[in-house]
Amino acid sequence: MADTANGEPPASPMELFNSIAAQGEIVRALKAEKASKDEVDAAVEMLSSLKASYRSAVGEDYKADCPPKNPAPESDRDPDTMDPEEDFVDPWTVQTSSAKGVDYDKLIVRFGSSKIDKELINRIEQATGQKPHRFLRRGVFFSHRDMNQVLDAYENKKPFYLYTGRGPSSEAMHLGHLIPFIFTKWLQDVFNVPLVIQMTDDEKYLWKDLTLDQAHGYAVENAKDIIACGFDIKKTFIFSDLDYMGMSPGFYRNVVKIQKHVTFNQVKGIFGFTDSDCIGKIGFPAIQAAPSFSNSFPQIFKGKTDVQCLIPCAIDQDPYFRMTRDVAPRIGYPKPALLHSTFFPALQGAQTKMSASDPNSSIFLTDSAKQIKTKVNKHAFSGGRDTVEEHRQFGGNCDVDVSFMYLTFFLEDDDRLEQIKQDYSSGAMLTGELKKELIEVLQPLIAEHQARRKEVTDEIVKEFMTPRQLTFDFQ
Repeated sequence: MADTANGEPPASPMELFNSIAAQGEIVRALKAEKASKDEVDAAVEMLSSLKASYRSAVGEDYKADCPPKNPAPESDRDPDTMDPEEDFVDPWTVQTSSAKGVDYDKLIVRFGSSKIDKELINRIEQATGQKPHRFLRRGVFFSHRDMNQVLDAYENKKPFYLYTGRGPSSEAMHLGHLIPFIFTKWLQDVFNVPLVIQMTDDEKYLWKDLTLDQAHGYAVENAKDIIACGFDIKKTFIFSDLDYMGMSPGFYRNVVKIQKHVTFNQVKGIFGFTDSDCIGKIGFPAIQAAPSFSNSFPQIFKGKTDVQCLIPCAIDQDPYFRMTRDVAPRIGYPKPALLHSTFFPALQGAQTKMSASDPNSSIFLTDSAKQIKTKVNKHAFSGGRDTVEEHRQFGGNCDVDVSFMYLTFFLEDDDRLEQIKQDYSSGAMLTGELKKELIEVLQPLIAEHQARRKEVTDEIVKEFMTPRQLTFDFQ
């Protein structure tokens, strides 16, 4: 977050918009701390100055939920071809101009997937006999490919398996990284199926400034956080690409089959690769595709080629699996099905990016209770008004408020969440009170995760990552 109290106001409309939001947070924090009148007046004066600059630059008054049109592109991937009013999503870049975040309905149309509707959620509930996970109830997982086909198979006692993954770019994992694993754990429990988790340490070596040993070390450390989510060791295989590729002929054979059926022009079109990208990047998509096919894991599936795969992942990973689904019938395999999640917002708002290099951009799984409290109070973007009086009169905006967004991910009680939404939107609940609600949810969640992670020994990690037969009952 920029320190807007120092230096000249930023010049671009988008920078001004973000600076006003940040300065509003500073004003609210000073008032909450009962700072001196001089400090508060100076902060309010800066806020007024920024709003005046914004009005001059944009031609209209600042509104918290209406960012300026035509922001400067944040992505360096083909910026000249990007419509500033359109969201941009690929496996490496997520960019939106809206404080509400990505427009997922438009993304469904653009990607050609299907919306997870009430009918599908009801069908999942009927098939499993379990209440749908809050991520389904609240649209966190919002899109799918062929989920009805998976349910058809399940209802007819035919097998399927789960596949998800993690790109280990640092030791530190944050709350957003947990989303696919929390949901995959629920799927494993309610469907009672095997799971493979790919750690793409090879990808991170190719894309990041890491040594092979660093990338592999991060994979092992990240595996501890994944195991701490509670996966069943008898039904879960976690593997590092750097390890598994060399010991599994079945896996490598599938990689080569996929590579033969995808042209260089296709990967350039799908992933935006250029002539200056290393050849490792160009070949990597086949490695992420290979776990979609059951005979990549002969120790688990005994050479079966027809076991359906279901992949829960964030929707930015979909390009990999559009490619996979295109190749699958040409090499004699079933297409993988997918469940897509929304993106987890950074503390500073849905328009900004979470970064492992910026400790204030998210809540990390290593954070203490005190750090969580400080981060939420100081950095969580607020949909509240500039003054208590305005907030009481007009209410807060839950669509852009990060604390409320985080509660939709982690507060289990639907009735309580709805009550919070009504109270905050009406002005009965203030920003500080909303943040307190979030802190009281996150502190025990993170503490419990840390306690479980402490129980994960190197031996347990080794067992999870050893190729072996898994326990399950295929009809």
